[in-house]
Parts: sequence; C-alpha cells; structure tokens
Amino acid sequence: MRYFVCSVAHGTTYVRWSRRQCPGNQTELVYSGYIGGGRFNEPGSAPEPVCLLLDPDFVKTSGSDFGRMYGAEFNTDLFGSNSDDQDLPCAVCRVMRASSVIMIPGKNRCYTGWNMEYHGYLAPNKHDDEAAGSFVCIDIQPEYVSGGSSRNSYSKQFYEV
Repeated sequence: MRYFVCSVAHGTTYVRWSRRQCPGNQTELVYSGYIGGGRFNEPGSAPEPVCLLLDPDFVKTSGSDFGRMYGAEFNTDLFGSNSDDQDLPCAVCRVMRASSVIMIPGKNRCYTGWNMEYHGYLAPNKHDDEAAGSFVCIDIQPEYVSGGSSRNSYSKQFYEV
C-alpha cells in the first residue's frame, strides 16, 4: 500500500479514535475512515493502528503476502454499552490554532496553557497478545461502524487498561 506524507502551512493533526468527526473546537476534518492495523495473534504485525481512508487511490492492488492490514474492534464492553466486537471508525483532525498535540495518559484535565481536544480511555491490545500494540485514546463516547461485524474477527483489538 503506497502512502504520501502531506503538509499544510498552519496547525497540527491528530487521530480521534472511534469517532467519525472532529470535536468542533476550532478543528477541521481532514478525512474519516476505519481503524486498521495488524492482527493481534500474528507475530511481527505492525503495532500502530492507522486511520484508513474510505476512498483510497490504489496504485498497485496485488503483491506479496508480507504485510497485512485488518480492521479493528473492541474486545470488551468497557468502552460503551454493547461495544464488544464492534468495528471502529476514526477521524483525522487538524487543529488550526495549535502547533503541537499530545496525549496525556492518566489525567482528566490538560496542563495550564494546553487545550483539550477530546478525552477518553487509554486502550492497547491485550497484554498477552503475540503482536505488539500501541496505546491510543479511545473517545469517551465511541461510535461504531454501521454494518460492521458483530462477531470477534481476530483483527486489531482494543482492551481497557
């Protein structure tokens, strides 16, 4: 899968995990899509989840079976009522009034001089999964992919900390 690294003159970006839109606090939506990542039980799977476009431009659509991309889902009901096995959307947001964005784990407010973009729960993969995983901030009010799978697909999975 090819990719481009793009830039714009002002602002910075972040991914809002498990939502389709930006919070609206002087942010704009760059694009929305679905969370993708490596399969939890495949050693060597990429640890970082990605926000996949709904309308990709594929240059090459076939190749070797060396890298794999799967959808993502919750594997617990902690994130919301009936969230277990729900597939997840994402939104890439641009903050026009900021030049940096950080996630502060374990806090329920921002430090002085910083503005809250969104808040939620810290979520990695399961501690005994074969593949590595990264911590992301799942939105406090998650959305699900309409028409997504309602069963465990063994894809990129998120658990509570």
